[in-house]
Amino acid sequence: MKLTLYTDYSLRVLLYLASAPEEKRLVQIKDIAQSYGISKNHLMKVTFHLGKLGYVETIRGRNGGLKLAVLPEEINIGKLVRQTEEDFHMVECFHEHSSCILSPDCKLKGVLYQALQAFLSVLDQYTLKDLIINKEQLASLLFTEKEPVRRDPI
Repeated sequence: MKLTLYTDYSLRVLLYLASAPEEKRLVQIKDIAQSYGISKNHLMKVTFHLGKLGYVETIRGRNGGLKLAVLPEEINIGKLVRQTEEDFHMVECFHEHSSCILSPDCKLKGVLYQALQAFLSVLDQYTLKDLIINKEQLASLLFTEKEPVRRDPI
């Protein structure tokens, strides 16, 4: 099972916000992007969606920023993954109109479906709070000043 970058970025944004020290109560998208070395534009889409889902609160204005809208223990990882993944069609036969000639009698579809359910079941057992039990270590990695990443011109 491979998660999309969208889900990966969603998880990273939530980890960043949950790991923020008290003095950085509101964080900027540009800081998240710089910390992870990823596109600010992608993160804007992700944070907008996380806001619509009720996970992130956006404060507008000069001193604005982002913060968690709910406590980390209220954010279930399995639920978040289900909300951010477009589909879980691991193989072609998961689609309604499968063209695979084996579909009527193939047992692989059932096995892969069970594997997917097991994958999601494990994620359902964890909350964001479980992922930040080492909050101080995460904060030291995320909130230290770094040299800007230099990219060679193309």
